[in-house]
Amino acid sequence: MTNAAQQRANQNYRARLAQRGIKRFELMALESDRDLLRMLARRLTEEGPEANRARTTVKALIADEQPAQGGILAALRRSPLVGADLDLSRPSLEGRRVEL
Repeated sequence: MTNAAQQRANQNYRARLAQRGIKRFELMALESDRDLLRMLARRLTEEGPEANRARTTVKALIADEQPAQGGILAALRRSPLVGADLDLSRPSLEGRRVEL
């Protein structure tokens, strides 16, 4: 049993978290995944590009649909070098003679 002071401290702590938009969840997982889930939860509560990257990665990992095909081709088509008329040919040189 906890005393009234401890209950009030928990209520105040959870109220501060709620002001930040953070909710408390209970989940069931393997004991071996405890640290992993805690690290993930901690990362997701942070703001910034790393939290967004973690969120995007986890969503993509557990999504039911397959990733879209042609991602590399689309990236190459968005390249600033498209239409630059680069000459990428190389002269064909024969190798040197080697005595064995």
